[in-house]
Amino acid sequence: MSSLDPKLLEILVCPLCKGPLVYRKEAAELVCKPDRLGFPVKDGIPVMLEEDARKLPPEEEVKE
Repeated sequence: MSSLDPKLLEILVCPLCKGPLVYRKEAAELVCKPDRLGFPVKDGIPVMLEEDARKLPPEEEVKE
């Protein structure tokens, strides 16, 4: 499981809509609720590329 620096989390935004991200530690990803994308966190480094993001299925609930 990757850990993410809390200070980094404060400044990161979605590369598409510039909105806030929710960190899902158990899934090692940063989620953008409006775009329904999950950006992977690999070895503590967020991969903020749209082509590497996971599209969240409609039935998947996104919690804070």
